Amino acid sequence: MLIASSYPFLDIVWTTVVIALWVIWFWILITVFSDLFRRHDIGGGAKVLWMIFVIIVPYFGVFVYLLVEHNGMVERNQKAVRQQQEQMDDYVRSVAAKGGGDPSDQIAKAKKLLDEGTITQAEFDSIKAKALA
Repeated sequence: MLIASSYPFLDIVWTTVVIALWVIWFWILITVFSDLFRRHDIGGGAKVLWMIFVIIVPYFGVFVYLLVEHNGMVERNQKAVRQQQEQMDDYVRSVAAKGGGDPSDQIAKAKKLLDEGTITQAEFDSIKAKALA
């Protein structure tokens, strides 16, 4: 109890606020740096100058970057999201195409295998049940 009595409640609140501000600062800093590295419209020197400005004048530098580059940040973020969505759609299409596609095609392939003697009647019935499910 001695520790609790020597550290009053308002000090705990203040410490929590300071920690929250640090977390917010690092979150915004990482967002700004990731946007800087994603940019292709400026050279390395301009990126370094922005990084130095953001580090030397912490909150002010980040807020200036957000005010000056907010439209570009939104466009780059939307472009990245579109690219990720297109990659996911392509992947899903490729996996779906490998899955056998139409149930009638699956049944026809299974029937051909049954006629060739590759699979048994029980295996054919199982494939047919899965295709129709």
